[in-house]
Amino acid sequence: MAFIADFHIHSKYSRATAKDMDIPHLDKMARIKGIDLVGTGDFTHPLWLNELKEALTSEEDGLYRFSDTLFILTAEVSNIFYKDGATRKIHNVIFAPSFEAVEKINKKLARFGDLYSDGRPILKMEAMNLVEVVLGASEEAFVVPAHIWTPWFSLFGANSGFDSIEECFGEYTRYIYALETGLSSDPEMNWRVSSLDRFTLISNSDAHSPSRLGREANVFSHRIGYKDIKEVLRKGDKKRFLYTIEFFPQEGKYHYDGHRQCGISLSPKESKNYKNLCPKCGQKLTIGVMHRVETLADREKSFASPQGIPFKHLVPLAEIIAEALGQGVDTKAVQERYRAVTQRLGGELKVLLEVPKEELFRSIPPKIAQGIMRVREGKVEIKCGYDGVYGEVSIFGKEEKEEQKQLELF
Repeated sequence: MAFIADFHIHSKYSRATAKDMDIPHLDKMARIKGIDLVGTGDFTHPLWLNELKEALTSEEDGLYRFSDTLFILTAEVSNIFYKDGATRKIHNVIFAPSFEAVEKINKKLARFGDLYSDGRPILKMEAMNLVEVVLGASEEAFVVPAHIWTPWFSLFGANSGFDSIEECFGEYTRYIYALETGLSSDPEMNWRVSSLDRFTLISNSDAHSPSRLGREANVFSHRIGYKDIKEVLRKGDKKRFLYTIEFFPQEGKYHYDGHRQCGISLSPKESKNYKNLCPKCGQKLTIGVMHRVETLADREKSFASPQGIPFKHLVPLAEIIAEALGQGVDTKAVQERYRAVTQRLGGELKVLLEVPKEELFRSIPPKIAQGIMRVREGKVEIKCGYDGVYGEVSIFGKEEKEEQKQLELF
C-alpha cells in the first residue's frame, strides 16, 4: 500500500498562516486527504517545539506519531547573505532525526537570528554554512533547498538566487541530495537542466492552512522511516520512491513573468520582446519560473529523464467539485460534497489517483467523476499564474458551463 508524505508545511507560528495549523488539525486533515506522513514544519520556533514535544510520541524508526498520523521533524529557514557581489535570499528545509538533534541545531542557529520572531526564521548566514551547522549538530540531519525556482527566496530565483548549486553551497554541495521543485515547476521542467540530474526531486505543499495539505506530495511504495527516507533521496531509489504529486505548474503563482499591479502576464519570449519591462507602466517585470528554467536549460521541453522519479499532475478535489457545481470552493454545498466523497471512497488522494473510473461514476455525481477523469488525463485549460497571482485551471469549457446555466433556467 502506498505511503504518502508531505514534508514541508508551516505551523501557526509562521507569518500568514491559519490559526488552526496545529497538530490536532493537521492530523484530522491528513486523514481526510489520505496522507500518511507530515513534516512538522517550524521546529526552530521554541513555542512550536514545546507543542511538538508534548503532542508527539516517538516511533522506533525516527518518525513521530499523533493519533493516526506520522510526523517527521522539519523546519524551513530563510538564509539571507551577501555573496559574489549580490544579496542572496535562499529558503532551505532542514530534516532532523530526533528532538535531541533539533535542540542542538536550534542552539547553533540561534546565534544567527531570532528564532522566536517567525516559524520560518531569518538567518544571517550563508546557505553552505547552514549545511555545515546542521551536519555538525547531527550527521543524520540534512538540508533540502526549498521551491528552488521561485523569484523570491530560492536557489535559482531571478531576484536573489544563483545559476548553479555549486555557486550557492560550494564544497557542501555533496551533502545536498534532493531539491524541492515548488508549485510553479514540475519535474519535467527541471529535467531540462542536465546539472540537476544527480539530485532527487521532491514536491511538498508548503501549506499555510490545513486545507492546503498534500496539494503536492511524495508517494513511496511502503512505510519507510527517517534513515530510509534519507537513503531513498540520496540514491533516487525508484523502486521505493514511486512518484510525486504535482500542481499543474502553470497554476503556480510565479510560473510566468508579469506585473500584478498592471495585470500583465507574459511568456518568457514575450518578456524578452519588452526587454523584461512592463509594457503598461515600464517597471521591471517579476521574472517567473518558466523564464529562469529556459535561461538555464540545456535540453528541449520534451526531454524525459530516464533516472527521474515519475510524477502525476492533480487538481485539488474541492476545486473539481466547485467547478462541477458552479460554486465557490469554500461554500457549504462544496464542502459538504467534499466530505461525503472523501468519506465514501477513502480520502482525497485515493479518489484523485486510485479509485477506478467505473467506481467513481457509480459512487459520486457524474459531473464530479467526469472532472476527476479529465484531470487524470490532463484534459484541462490553464491560465498561467504570474507575479504572486495563482493561475486558473478550467476543467469544463465555456460552452459546457453555458449549457449548464441554460439547463438551470428550466
